Amino acid sequence: MRSGGLNRVLIALAGLVLLALGGAVLAVGLGVRPPSWWIHGGPHDVLLSRAERTHYRAADWWWPALVAALALLVLGALWWLTAILRPYRLAEIRVDTGDGAAAVLRARALESALAEEAATGPGVARAQVRLGGRRTKPGARAWLRLAPEVDPSNALTDFTTGPLAHARESAGLPSLPAEVRLAAVKHRAERVT
Repeated sequence: MRSGGLNRVLIALAGLVLLALGGAVLAVGLGVRPPSWWIHGGPHDVLLSRAERTHYRAADWWWPALVAALALLVLGALWWLTAILRPYRLAEIRVDTGDGAAAVLRARALESALAEEAATGPGVARAQVRLGGRRTKPGARAWLRLAPEVDPSNALTDFTTGPLAHARESAGLPSLPAEVRLAAVKHRAERVT
């Protein structure tokens, strides 16, 4: 399962647990009679009794263990959040050399070569390329800024048959799928006199 799918499953499970517990506490608070095994006896029942709250207060291990557990929980949640929000960028590409071995190509080198060749295309003012996916099956995301007079379909054809095909062939990849975003360069209106 990919990490995106795993994140959705974990978030959905956490949401369902919180929704079930919160809904049950709300229902008991509104006067619904809970089953005998439920932790709340009625709407005036507290979550933790005084005896439960002060049970471990005298133990020397209680507060450090509680603080450590909460700190680990917060650090784990922050790690998960940064892992989700971090844009995934491929570091290297595994290239089959044909002799049973494999070579490693830095993804940033291929990105910069693709961007430089794309920027030299007719009517392309600026180009950016990012590689993602897996080491053996990378994919490209390209952003091309076009001059106002350029036909986008011609620019896309030039990119796919030129720089993208050259990158695929030079890296020895069977395919290099790409998502290309085209935008026009902003320019000031011409003054007519």
